[in-house]
Amino acid sequence: MVVVLLLTSLLLNSYVGFLRGVDAQSSFTIRSVSLTLEPREDVARDTNVTVRCHAKVSSSGIQPLSREYTIYKDGITVYSKTTSSTEDLLYALSHARVSHTGKYKCKISIEDKSAISEARRLTVTGLSTPVLRVEQTMLNEGEELTASCSAPGETGSIIFYFYEDLKEKRDERVNSEQVDVTFPLSGPGHHTIDCSYTVLIPPDSIASEKSSSVHVSVRELSISPVLHIFPQYKVFEGDQLTIACSVKGVYTFFDSVHVYLSQGTQLLKSGHTEVNHTMKVTAKDSAEFECRLETGNVVKAMTKVVPVTELFSVPTLAMSPAEVFQKELFKLICKSEEFASERLSREDLTYSIEPSQIHLQERSSGEFSGKSLSVDFNYSCIAKAKGIEKHSRILTVRPKVSVSIPKISVVDRAIVDKPFKIRCKSDNGSLPINYTLLEDYAPVSTVTVRLPSEDAVFNVTVHNPKDVQKFICEASNSRREGLLSLKLNATVIEPVSQPLLTLIPPLPEISEGSSLLFICSIRGTPPITFKVYRLGYDLPLFTKTSAENNTSFEIDEVVKDHSGMYYFEAFNHANNIVSSEPVNIQVRLALWKKIVIGSFCLLAASVLVLVCVLCFKSHRGKKQGASELSVKPAQPKSDEALTLNITHETPVYDTPPDAVRGYEGLEGRVTNGTRATTRAVDRTTVSVWTERPPQGSEENSVMSNEPDVEYTEVVHPRSADPARAKKTFSQRDK
Repeated sequence: MVVVLLLTSLLLNSYVGFLRGVDAQSSFTIRSVSLTLEPREDVARDTNVTVRCHAKVSSSGIQPLSREYTIYKDGITVYSKTTSSTEDLLYALSHARVSHTGKYKCKISIEDKSAISEARRLTVTGLSTPVLRVEQTMLNEGEELTASCSAPGETGSIIFYFYEDLKEKRDERVNSEQVDVTFPLSGPGHHTIDCSYTVLIPPDSIASEKSSSVHVSVRELSISPVLHIFPQYKVFEGDQLTIACSVKGVYTFFDSVHVYLSQGTQLLKSGHTEVNHTMKVTAKDSAEFECRLETGNVVKAMTKVVPVTELFSVPTLAMSPAEVFQKELFKLICKSEEFASERLSREDLTYSIEPSQIHLQERSSGEFSGKSLSVDFNYSCIAKAKGIEKHSRILTVRPKVSVSIPKISVVDRAIVDKPFKIRCKSDNGSLPINYTLLEDYAPVSTVTVRLPSEDAVFNVTVHNPKDVQKFICEASNSRREGLLSLKLNATVIEPVSQPLLTLIPPLPEISEGSSLLFICSIRGTPPITFKVYRLGYDLPLFTKTSAENNTSFEIDEVVKDHSGMYYFEAFNHANNIVSSEPVNIQVRLALWKKIVIGSFCLLAASVLVLVCVLCFKSHRGKKQGASELSVKPAQPKSDEALTLNITHETPVYDTPPDAVRGYEGLEGRVTNGTRATTRAVDRTTVSVWTERPPQGSEENSVMSNEPDVEYTEVVHPRSADPARAKKTFSQRDK
């Protein structure tokens, strides 16, 4: 039981510790990292400098955090440390040197988190004076000098420089403060040796002062090269030249001696102590001859220049004539302009042509003739005398191709009264070719074509289409007479003129139902594009491109809606658009409509006449009936007259005296448009009394023979007051 309790306690403690450890590791943050340089950022050499890295870390755990510090100089790690301490990390630079100059940064890493400080630049000034040491101050010629140069106390990457008589002799790069070197001196005599160094601080470098100078003497050896040339003066081409290179002095104590004989860059002979060479010289042999001696580190040389007089000059090759056409005769002349008369006569010179003279024959010394080939050919001339052979420069003969008959044509389009281009071109012919444009065989202009991509183009203007046939072209590529082309045969576009618009049928004989034909005629070069427009519409009614100078457009059956303003537009390749004068088309009625309307009008007139006659007769009858049926009222006035009109032959009865009492003064409308006053006698008897307007004396005296009968409807008849009726009649009479 006790064991179980102990185990349980241990497990609980471990678990609690684990939880605390997890809490300590996970609950922290790096607040900031900073780097400082102490005592300051700019210090002198030998100053003790401390690089301090300070990190601010906030943590909730109990256990200390493991911190990894890294110090960088110019991006390269120079120091690193892992610690659990919260104190600043210190990196000491004892006795700082120039090599410590650079940018420093500090980085801290805790678990998976890290932070880096800003860079601080440390600048250290001051270099130590270099120290030069040599093993010997007296050397024999050929021996090397052993020397050392040191930079006391300096570190880093250092380049040391050694100087002989102020000239840089040797340099060496090391990562230490001293370097040992050996190097030969330039020759016998006294020499001054010194050194310096440079500390590399990428991307810069700092140079030191020079060291103290050391004087070294070099003794000359009693050995030297000897060069003999025979003959040395007045040497001509073809002469035999003997050259000897040897060693002078005591050289038995040397391990080995080598001599080298050279002419320019060409090594003629080499050997031990002495060499000889024999050669026949030419003008190109006028160069330096050198005898060179080498033993160990000792190198000595002797040179001589031998002038060689030219026996004859390099030949020149020329062609006559300067221009030649295919399969034509020509000459090649090979000649050396100068020769040494004291050694050579002109007859001693012989000439030949390369390649072999297959198609050329030698006519005289240095003159060859023959027919040119059909292709380009390279020739060279060879002059020979006393074993000397010289070649001329290569001459390329390019036989010219005769120009062919030129062709003359128009570029693009030719338009009357507008500038256009004429091209003149030969299918064959060597360039350059001269093209001349002629009008009526008189020169107008000349163009020289020098490149295959060029064309001979002339600008001209004609005022009549037939004038284009006056132009011809001449082509030539030599002094020969040129070749003429045919006359220019091209279509010259004449711009369209004002169009003439014709209508069939002509105005104003256009009626509905008939066909209307538009005919447009125009002057100009076909093809011509015609368009018909109607005012008020943007799109054309008709478009046609014709090869003729006229066209037509037909409307099969015109209607009233076809009335309007019409016009033609026309244009051709001259691109000038012309318009006809607009015509106003008014479509008349069709003939049958006119007949119908005329018939209707006649019928209406007849009916109107008949109605008038009937009305007249009716009116006359009314007047006669009124005179017969006039009745005076009970108390009539002197100027009153009553007329009784009865229609449909209604009998008129004598009205009883009391009938006037039943009249109510109502008015009725008469069918012929007149108004009458109606009196009702009773509910069963209908009578109409019409008061006639006053008539003139003539009208009253003449009565119509025909009765004027009218119907009058009485609405709601009832008894009337006679006095009221009388009053009513009196008002109407007035």
